[in-house]
Amino acid sequence: MQLLGKSDNFFLLAGPCVIEGEDMALRIAEKIKGITDRLGIPYAFKGSYRKANRSKIDSFTGIGDEKALKILGKVAKEFDIPVVTDIHQAQEAAMAAEYVDVLQIPAFLCRQSDLLEAAARTGKIVNIKKGQFLSPEAMKFAAQKVVDSGNNNVMLTERGTTFGYQDLIVDYRGIPIMQQFGFPVVVDCTHSLQRPNQSAGVTGGQPEMIETIAKAAIAVGADGLFMETHPVPAQAKSDGANMLALDLLEPLLEKLVRLRKAL
Repeated sequence: MQLLGKSDNFFLLAGPCVIEGEDMALRIAEKIKGITDRLGIPYAFKGSYRKANRSKIDSFTGIGDEKALKILGKVAKEFDIPVVTDIHQAQEAAMAAEYVDVLQIPAFLCRQSDLLEAAARTGKIVNIKKGQFLSPEAMKFAAQKVVDSGNNNVMLTERGTTFGYQDLIVDYRGIPIMQQFGFPVVVDCTHSLQRPNQSAGVTGGQPEMIETIAKAAIAVGADGLFMETHPVPAQAKSDGANMLALDLLEPLLEKLVRLRKAL
């Protein structure tokens, strides 16, 4: 499956963790589209219309499902780019599919058969994030559920494996292992650096290591990269601790393109 057209480059899924408003989404999309067009990187805008997995009940979850989905649809139309969003329950699949091109299955939900089947039935690309608790080999069965439901448009995303109670580690052997299943494999360069289960009830992160994770992903042959980015991560309403500052994205992508060409 060729995502976003044919290219010898890696593709990029990037945007804010969650849709905070129309102006912010459009500004981020415009900025990244300009960078990726110049560098020849196929690009899809990522933004969650709602966040369902929060540490605390009073954490920000979104601005409203319909409002956020319409913003995603506007991003797609205005910049002529694919858009990506998460879904959390089977009944959300058809609703989200009206506005987006890629339905993303969160890592904690990657074994939920009804969710995978519902996503598959929309005919959209289904990006399944590897569970923090699963081996790369086990993702074959998650992908097979989508295929068996009549949809071969599958991507798999590595986002780190649980390492103790409050850390994650990326096992780069998983990229070629999952590529053997015949689907594009993406490395999530920001969620892989989360520090979950912190005593404050807010997930931490190591954004200073994003470049390291991304370079290693390109070096082992990942098909695509996933990054969450925000103009001011410290002010982001979700996952700011592990997001990349938007003004750091262009120099990082320039390095990654050079690395890809060198390989």
